Amino acid sequence: MFFGHLPDHLILFPTRAPINAGGAVRRTIPFENGDLEIWTAQSQSTRQQGRADVFILRFYGNADRADRWPAMEAEMWKDRAVEIWGMNYPGFGGSTGPARLARIGPAAVAAFDELMRHAANKNAVESAASSGPKPSSALRTAHATAPIVLFGTSIGATAALHVAASRPTEIAGLILQNPPPLREMILRQFGWWNLWLLAGPVALQIPRDLGCIANARASRTPAIFLLAERDEIVAPRFQRLVVQAYAGERRVIEVQGAHHNDPVEGTALADLNDALGWLLGKSR
Repeated sequence: MFFGHLPDHLILFPTRAPINAGGAVRRTIPFENGDLEIWTAQSQSTRQQGRADVFILRFYGNADRADRWPAMEAEMWKDRAVEIWGMNYPGFGGSTGPARLARIGPAAVAAFDELMRHAANKNAVESAASSGPKPSSALRTAHATAPIVLFGTSIGATAALHVAASRPTEIAGLILQNPPPLREMILRQFGWWNLWLLAGPVALQIPRDLGCIANARASRTPAIFLLAERDEIVAPRFQRLVVQAYAGERRVIEVQGAHHNDPVEGTALADLNDALGWLLGKSR
């Protein structure tokens, strides 16, 4: 159990089959002697004005893939100029394997750092273009870089919280949907039937990077929590452990009647858009 990557095999469900990414654009970045696959998409408002007002770095659920969603999600933010970056975990899609829990946190930080460089470079180019042929360094940085919001669903919330704890001053905020405190779930939900002889060693092998409770206690940036009322995978009582541990300002959106994999739509989507306005206002 201690040397066979048991938690990786029990928890992760990587797939590599081709998925129609719609209008999303594929890019890769170097990561641990391989590549990390990222899919990007811009909202119509972003394409019209030629720049994004906010970047959203997206971490999806365990059995999901980043290829599938960015093109659709880019248009869910009303009329905001949004650019989505969706990351495939190592071993998922076109990201180099193997799929390991211990690689999720470092991969998430690598994706964030790449997005930071991208946003800063675009800001420098736009500022230089608007300030004449020989802009000063002050003019090049006159416009603030567009804020970056981390959006993690299910196991993606563990990745988002790790980035928030690792880069506390660089992010504008967090959106956490059905966050799973992995160690607590394994011990409390699955420990009793094996007298913790299996659950205990598995819980001990969960990387500290993905410790939702500890990372929530270390995070001060504003956060939005989306909690599915009828979540059958991450029970609401476990999600609330993360909410209660969170140290920063937060807003909680209860998604009535929703299950773990239900999309955010209707009233919940309207509430999320309103909450994003609150979050961006806090970042400014």
